[in-house]
Amino acid sequence: MAQPPLLSLRDIYLTFGSTPLLTGASLSISAGERLCLVGRNGSGKSTLLKIAAGLLEQDDGERFFQPGTTVRYLPQEPDLSDYATIRDYVEAGLEGADDSYRVPYLLDALGLTGDEDTAILSGGEARRAALARTLAPEPDILMLDEPTNHLDLPAIEWLEGEIKQLRSAVVLISHDRRFLENLTRRTIWMDRGIARELDKGFAHFEDWRDEFLEQEELEQHKLGRQIAREQHWIVHGVSGRRKRNVRRVKELAGLRAQKKDFRAVQGGVNITVAEGKSSGKSVMRMENVSKSFDRPIVSDLTLKINRGDRLGIIGPNGGGKTTLLKLIMGELEPDSGWIKLGVNLEPLILDQKRESLDPDWTLAEALTDGSGDKVEVDGQSKHVIGYMKDFLFLPEQARTPLHALSGGERGRLQLARGLRKPSNLLVLDEPTNDLDLETLDLLQEMIADYKGTVLVVSHDRDFLDRVTTSVLALEPDSQGNWVEYPGGYTDMVNQRGTGVQARKTASAQKKSDKSQKSQKRDKAQGSKSKMTYKDKHALETLPDIMAKLQADITAIETQLSAPDFFTRDPDGFNAAVEKMGKAQEILAGHEERWMELEILREEMGS
Repeated sequence: MAQPPLLSLRDIYLTFGSTPLLTGASLSISAGERLCLVGRNGSGKSTLLKIAAGLLEQDDGERFFQPGTTVRYLPQEPDLSDYATIRDYVEAGLEGADDSYRVPYLLDALGLTGDEDTAILSGGEARRAALARTLAPEPDILMLDEPTNHLDLPAIEWLEGEIKQLRSAVVLISHDRRFLENLTRRTIWMDRGIARELDKGFAHFEDWRDEFLEQEELEQHKLGRQIAREQHWIVHGVSGRRKRNVRRVKELAGLRAQKKDFRAVQGGVNITVAEGKSSGKSVMRMENVSKSFDRPIVSDLTLKINRGDRLGIIGPNGGGKTTLLKLIMGELEPDSGWIKLGVNLEPLILDQKRESLDPDWTLAEALTDGSGDKVEVDGQSKHVIGYMKDFLFLPEQARTPLHALSGGERGRLQLARGLRKPSNLLVLDEPTNDLDLETLDLLQEMIADYKGTVLVVSHDRDFLDRVTTSVLALEPDSQGNWVEYPGGYTDMVNQRGTGVQARKTASAQKKSDKSQKSQKRDKAQGSKSKMTYKDKHALETLPDIMAKLQADITAIETQLSAPDFFTRDPDGFNAAVEKMGKAQEILAGHEERWMELEILREEMGS
């Protein structure tokens, strides 16, 4: 006989203002279960979890809680204000028979000492402290709302291992696909106020969801056809000397009510990006770059980024990812080595801290920069309400202050603001934070279709696998050694044998490669102690030549974009394609030559 659940919710209803959020949702949690709550931002996942944890009262429905069951809940925004140190906060979460031995272990594993002053914590430190407090008692039921936010890859993989060996039942809310795939065995989909259940882990969820929505759409289509047939009969049918069948009239009214009450799935985010003119083939080159502060951050790094590359940058928090990004973007000078940016770069940087957002702005002001009711997107004027809808904001939210938005809404707003501007270099710093799975899907599609270059700093393994062509990883205990691996995060793991823990052989091999490159460069430079007249002339004239070539390429692209060009003149079309290819090849060669000469000029002090 099956054991009764430790906790269950039945027919839960909850309305905020005039908007129903939960309309008959149910949930059960049994001993040792591993389940996740998934759904769009605003679908009620966190609300249902709070009701299950006893932190929020439902309007209607039943909550059953087996006596003696212990529950711990991880909030998204923990409050530590009543405690002097992190250790005080964590230990205050222990009760009765709870053993305190886990507290120092958890603090150390999460990179905390316990002596940190709670008045000056970063968001990440507060989040890790809350995680330690939640895990320490080893409760019967563990409820975790976005536990991977603010965690780096080593901490995420440690947390996975920790949860796997717990005896507690675990309920997860997370946007991290890989995290959910590795830990869950049952999936609850929050969809239009209802909790729909799949008796399998998250790895099977998306196929099941898509099949469900396809079947639902088919049934709605059949219902529409049935209503049309019944309406035709009511108007044109004759029964018993034109006496209408009362039963069928009532059935038609019921069908109409069913059609009217149906809540369709909310439309998806319409992510489009304003693309700028094409950059040069070489976006950035660095040779033997080193940078130190109190310790080595980057040591002897050689890296080349070409147009169209998708480079992921991974490493632990505090490992130097932001410093490296600033070096790549030319915002920071290296201690040694050289860095050169390519030509025609139009960078767009979306930062994880969202520092560009004034909390007192309204949503409409943030999108229009406070100027009227129009948004400029790729040179086109669009009404702010229409642009809001593209990113799943309701018209009535136009006057909502930004500080009242949820984390997911602020994430979508940051995307909406940034993607208005033309760019050919997209820099994404933790872009997956707070975004729901559907928005993540569309962001991935946008990156795949983006014609420029993409740099991604992320701790999301699945996202890295889906969008990157190579990853630049910090080698552990390597004193600032970074190694580039072709492919995504999983490819990196396969190449070096472990996840976030690197083998020294990989680092040693990279050093050997760098040494060879350095020797070649020194040899090449040794043969040229100064710039010749020819070099100086080329340095002065190449920019004009490159600009003329770029103009020719743009003109050919405009010619090729004519919809009837190929059918009207196939030979001319093919000749134009060939001409553009040659021009692009010549331009790439000139760009490479110009960059080499510019580097030489700086080194020679010419």
